[in-house]
Amino acid sequence: MRDAELIVLILGSGVAGCPVAEVAEEVLALLDARNSPPSLEELSQVRGLGPARSATVTAAFELARRVLCPQRRRIQIPSDVLPMLDRFTDRKQEHFLTLSLNGAHEVIVVRTVSVGLVNRTMVHPREVFAGALTDRAAAVILAHNHPSGSLDPSAEDNEITRRLVDAGQTLGIPVLDHVVFGSTGYYSYLENDAL
Repeated sequence: MRDAELIVLILGSGVAGCPVAEVAEEVLALLDARNSPPSLEELSQVRGLGPARSATVTAAFELARRVLCPQRRRIQIPSDVLPMLDRFTDRKQEHFLTLSLNGAHEVIVVRTVSVGLVNRTMVHPREVFAGALTDRAAAVILAHNHPSGSLDPSAEDNEITRRLVDAGQTLGIPVLDHVVFGSTGYYSYLENDAL
């Protein structure tokens, strides 16, 4: 089930002149634009959401955070990152993400670095490592979805991975893996000895 469809289930129905699917897409756009759930005030600005529905959506986000908090997740093998990336598998555009890890390889935060086109996204080391520096991360894992469903890394994927691995070495924040994922599975640079 798509994320927008889950939001539709939380909302239940729309209001006059504002179908629930449109409201759900706006809430999803807020989520994608941030690295944390939108506040009650931000949700209240969405056309079709009043105070009660905004509170319902906020409560659903808070419950999910408490139960599924990524900070409790320790990354031991590449596939351990997949539950934290799952919500991006059905996106129609590439999303480039970073997972900041502490010294025990526990996830501090998952960040959206950039959102691109159907088949590419622009990524610069500055944006990738800005959040990791703020998080005082000991290491990072890179990830991006392939909307096409192909899991094969492109030449551009390989080039940006090399640049980011080099930048991480310079900064003392190693890149542990780069995971390319889609609805059919994932490709790990680490597992394929491609780092």
